[in-house]
Amino acid sequence: MTGRTADPDRVLSALAGSDDRVVEGALRPKRLAELVGQDRVRDQLSLVLQGALGRHRPPDHVLLSGPPGLGKTTLAMIIATELGAPLRITSGPAIERAGDLAAILSTLTEGEVVFIDEIHRVARPAEEMLYLAMEDFRVDVVVGKGPGATAIPLDIAPFTLVGATTRAGLLPAALRDRFGFTAHLDFYEPAELGIIVRRSARLLDVALRDDGADEIAGRSRGTPRIANRLLRRVRDFAEVRGDGVVTRDCARAALDLYEVDESGLDRLDRAVLTALVSRFGGGPVGLSTLAVAVGEEEATVSEVAEPFLVRAGLIARTPRGRVATIAAWRHLGLPVPRRTSSGALGDQGDQHGEVTLFD
Repeated sequence: MTGRTADPDRVLSALAGSDDRVVEGALRPKRLAELVGQDRVRDQLSLVLQGALGRHRPPDHVLLSGPPGLGKTTLAMIIATELGAPLRITSGPAIERAGDLAAILSTLTEGEVVFIDEIHRVARPAEEMLYLAMEDFRVDVVVGKGPGATAIPLDIAPFTLVGATTRAGLLPAALRDRFGFTAHLDFYEPAELGIIVRRSARLLDVALRDDGADEIAGRSRGTPRIANRLLRRVRDFAEVRGDGVVTRDCARAALDLYEVDESGLDRLDRAVLTALVSRFGGGPVGLSTLAVAVGEEEATVSEVAEPFLVRAGLIARTPRGRVATIAAWRHLGLPVPRRTSSGALGDQGDQHGEVTLFD
């Protein structure tokens, strides 16, 4: 229960292989000073931690939100390291009952950091216990059942909770308000990802040229986790089919082989985009229909492919369904149809800020 249950990094690692599971931990920055990007969050968090250290008290609880792969787990580990405190790691789905949470909190030492990944998925009974623990450092343990049940208050050691969520909107206001510091992690710029790729290459002892690093960074969808994953795959290609040096040409050949195009779209992204454009004339089309067309679950399309396609300005979500923008047709190298519906939806289309909805 206190292991790294349902950690997205571990799911990714299981697919990447045992060697990658070993190196992933080594690629994480250990201190705030080593963290690349997220400058605003880093500066704010530094103040929170330094203030707490100066007062010799645990800092306020911290909520980290943002898309997967941007470093929420890494930041939780950094917080514990900066405080010189132990780190207890669990996840929302693992806390199914109030007793699960009580078992964790009752064994904490003073100043310990508790990291709950996917905190929006904590069960409601445990969530209500968490309110009291965060505010008063106390839990009520219920003994017995029915009318004879008795709640015994149990004091717990002062601790710092670090919660991570990819869906902050699902957090109840009562829980969200108990966090003293809330940070939203943004996608990284290609230049920042280039620095991360170069650092990872040094740690992995990969011969990487600057143009190769830039090529990998440009296809990483603004996400460090993806950048490090692509670096490992390009390393394999360079060692097996090249001279071991990752250049731009080597990176391009490797990523083409792994079906990651110049914009970072992978096989699933292109399947969704192609189905929307070629089979449904650009839409609008419902999510369930689109999922059936590409042979995937609705959740896979909406949670894995769509966020990046929307952010890249290739599709738009509308009340009538998903629609392709002008940029989608151009990305696939197809002529843009002349027939459009009236009414644009903001700056998600071509370079002039035009969104086109197709009939």
